[in-house]
Amino acid sequence: MKTVTKRIMWIFAIGQLGWSILSGIIVNWLVYFYQPADEILAQGHTVYVSQGKVILGVLTIVGAIVALGRIFDAFTDPWIASKSDRSNHKKGRRIPFMRYSALPFAIFTVLIFVMPNNEISVLNNLWLVVSVLLFYLFMTIYCTPYNALIPELGKTQNDKINISTFISITFILGQALAFSSPFIWNVFINGGMERIPAIRLTFAILSGLALVFMLIPAFLIREKDYSNTKPTESKTFESLVKTFKNKNFRIFISSDISYWLALTIFQTGLSFFVVDLLKLEEGMISTLFLAMTFVSFLFYVPVNIMAKKLGKKKLVVLAFMLFALVFVFTSFSGLMTFSPTIQGYMIAVGAAIPMAVLGILPQAIVADIAQAESKTTGENREGMFFAARTFSFKLGQSIAILIFTSLATIGDGNGLGYRLALFVAVAFTILGAVILSTYNEKKVLEVLEVKA
Repeated sequence: MKTVTKRIMWIFAIGQLGWSILSGIIVNWLVYFYQPADEILAQGHTVYVSQGKVILGVLTIVGAIVALGRIFDAFTDPWIASKSDRSNHKKGRRIPFMRYSALPFAIFTVLIFVMPNNEISVLNNLWLVVSVLLFYLFMTIYCTPYNALIPELGKTQNDKINISTFISITFILGQALAFSSPFIWNVFINGGMERIPAIRLTFAILSGLALVFMLIPAFLIREKDYSNTKPTESKTFESLVKTFKNKNFRIFISSDISYWLALTIFQTGLSFFVVDLLKLEEGMISTLFLAMTFVSFLFYVPVNIMAKKLGKKKLVVLAFMLFALVFVFTSFSGLMTFSPTIQGYMIAVGAAIPMAVLGILPQAIVADIAQAESKTTGENREGMFFAARTFSFKLGQSIAILIFTSLATIGDGNGLGYRLALFVAVAFTILGAVILSTYNEKKVLEVLEVKA
């Protein structure tokens, strides 16, 4: 077997740049597009789907559809992981899935924002349901095998941390590109294009770019040069049960769910916090996210070095607590007497450090646990470990979407619902830190060293 080189690591990471653009478009702009704030409606934004808490008087249509998509996505993860783990394809267990899913993944990202009717209608509601479900299906088919390549390419601790660092860099770059969408669509609007076509064209351009990035590792990495693992014989449910029997994995997953609950509330609401709470222009959404991205990059090398010396667990727990402080500060944004722009930059810079840590290390922790399990049992179920992780945190994201979209309607345009959502995020973040403190990182690493 070949030893993975930095060049191959970067080729692999480019795939994450692609799918993070598509993910960023949906996570950051779907709710913003279909459940627009008053400030956005004032700009002539069209309303396409039913608004308000129309489901049992508690849930919004948009919140329910997005949550349904994440739940559907979560349940397809183990199924796709099992198919990948058991694959006998001549190109490998992971690469073929990535090749076949990239194009429809990109297409349905765009179709989510293309409605059959130009006004609120049942057909639009149904269109959004179907397109969201298909988006998440093809996202799973690409991303689950992609993530399973991490422990197969990275055999050593340094390699796993380096790969996790590289994909974290490309992930946040992809998110930054997605968050930069207003810069792009405002160029089209200033050129005479109407708002909705400008937004759709922006997402089409970004999705085309993402497609190219996703295909690069799918065609340039020869999977079997780096992995000689045999397909597992375990069926989907059996493999999933075995995975959750791992105590350290259960601890990590419980902490990870709490983190994703908090992060999804923050990430989904960030556009609203900027426009509604801070009363800043829409273009500042992109500006602040780019500032957050740049500052986060400054900490990538220190995080990489510190993780190798201090361990991953300590840094992740610290990042949880830093995020909690950022969420508390954000909940008071717009109420403080100094400049709203400065408040926005303080939020961006404050979130940058924990973003650097949590963007790199959780993937490496899962890779550690999966590799230790493989060395202990002799069964190669790396795909199922990553799928079980995504299965769990996507359920958490679904709940977070429901929480945010429901709380967002509280208050008479005064932002109270957004502030309440942030305090819920604080509680989940602290809970995640407490749970992860019980993770036995030392035992996992000992298994890897002894079995090496």
